[in-house]
Amino acid sequence: QVQLVESGGGLVQPGGSLKLSCAASGRAFSSYTMGWFRQPPGKQRVFVARMSALGATTNYADSVKGRFTISRDNAKNTVYLQMNSLKPEDTAVYYCAGLMNTKGEYSYWGQGTQVTVSS
Repeated sequence: QVQLVESGGGLVQPGGSLKLSCAASGRAFSSYTMGWFRQPPGKQRVFVARMSALGATTNYADSVKGRFTISRDNAKNTVYLQMNSLKPEDTAVYYCAGLMNTKGEYSYWGQGTQVTVSS
């Protein structure tokens, strides 16, 4: 079993930055793809970014390209999401996810961390 714990959320002004962290425990972290998703208020959860097991491949939603950066430190069993130039529409609960299958489905999810972008 894998446990994922997000941290780093909070309130930030438009144009500001935040860095989310997701610490994993359990199975070999370095062997699977990690992703970030978000769920805005009253909306469905959507894909934000993902990174392959060894970090060679990254993918981003169009809405965050050029502003968000996913990274991982396999020695620390942690994946990060650096968020710059934040906009009010980035307000959401952010979730990390682990162990993506060939269908793009994830086996493990964190509990989420709230990010609010507001002046």
